[in-house]
Amino acid sequence: MSNSDSKPRRQLRLGLFVQALGHHVGGWRHPEAKGSPTDIDWFGWIAETAERGGFDMFFVGDALATSVHRLPSTMSRLEPLTLLAALAGRTRHIGLAATASTTFDQPFHLARALASIDHISHGRAAWNVVTSFSEGAARNFSREDLPSHADRYALAQEFLEVTHALWDGWEEGAIVGDKARGIYADDDKIHPANHRGEHFSVEGPLNIARSPQGRPVIIEAGSSAAGQRLAAQTAEVVFTAAATLEEGQAFYRSQKRLVAAAGRNPDHLLVLPGVMPIVGHDRAEAQRTWEQLNQWVDIDNGIQQLSARFGFDLSAYPLDAPVPEVGEVEGGQSRVRLLTDLAAREGLTLRQLAAVAAGSRGHRVVVGDANDIADDFENWLEQGGADGFNVMPAVLPGQLELFVDLVIPELRRRGLFRENYEFDTLRENLGLPSVAENFANLRPLDDEHA
Repeated sequence: MSNSDSKPRRQLRLGLFVQALGHHVGGWRHPEAKGSPTDIDWFGWIAETAERGGFDMFFVGDALATSVHRLPSTMSRLEPLTLLAALAGRTRHIGLAATASTTFDQPFHLARALASIDHISHGRAAWNVVTSFSEGAARNFSREDLPSHADRYALAQEFLEVTHALWDGWEEGAIVGDKARGIYADDDKIHPANHRGEHFSVEGPLNIARSPQGRPVIIEAGSSAAGQRLAAQTAEVVFTAAATLEEGQAFYRSQKRLVAAAGRNPDHLLVLPGVMPIVGHDRAEAQRTWEQLNQWVDIDNGIQQLSARFGFDLSAYPLDAPVPEVGEVEGGQSRVRLLTDLAAREGLTLRQLAAVAAGSRGHRVVVGDANDIADDFENWLEQGGADGFNVMPAVLPGQLELFVDLVIPELRRRGLFRENYEFDTLRENLGLPSVAENFANLRPLDDEHA
């Protein structure tokens, strides 16, 4: 595809989804792979390279238990908010986003930590709001089991209400700093939360002044019905997974419709599906990289991953038979549906689905040269499948360097990606309005829009 029209085009928003050893399960075994999941200098290089490419966000996920799959990137990891604080001093423009769960934390603690990072980074913080679905995480937080899916989302809704009240409790201009009159702060512009709810009781006010963005950018990744409803009312960016453009379009339309029903401008919530681009200088090189990576896929590991997601042990089922039927699951419902739909649509055996789960963790893979990747991204943007992408390099450093050096220039040539950062804050660089404007007309979703 090419752009012969001189008028300004919609531009892609790009996040970099960071796994220290690459996203492909076999990526760490690549001869040119480098890095350590606990090396701050390695993360610094990743963030600096992403900033060189103009990425909107550096995003790091999290889990509150050691992975049952024993994947190298998830067995040992730095605490994400600590990592973001360290990276704030090594970068100047790129947004800094991290996952933090509402299931086992407290609103005051997390609101304070995220406001601190927004201050330290001069307005570049973002929070990926998740609910935990790991039984192992529950046992690490003195629980024998998890709340139900519905209860976890109800708790998340209240958690967000409290954090928003704490952040909004400090008005602009609350810090006066009037030395002549001896007045440091205007008490009339600092308000307690005074929250008394089913799950939390928080007085406030927060003990840190309003941050540069007012609130960090709020990201959510739940694609279940409950997750979409929560995002419609509270999120500014949504991470999702879709195997085909048709699936992406369906989710995109559904999420934007819910945002409009909640009284918000649909353009003020960005949908960024995850995608693993396998980039080569030409198509043959990209294909060789993909085939080489798949030689290192451990089918047993894939079966473990599927078992954890599906909620029952798949090791007793024949690998070359169809995928067993999966009933209702309590956690990760949207990813389970994506995997089972993929298996049904393509007639995959259990072995083949396990390879997909192990290799790309259920996200879409695009293999090709810079033009192929740009064609794909452009098509999804123009056909209403995405506002941008959460890019998942399969191998580091190689695949990130190829994306920055080959794909980004091609996207810029087509007018699909900005040349430089234009603003100081993440919210502005994403094209999002102020917090007050984004949520000015918010209203509850009725049953018709469930």
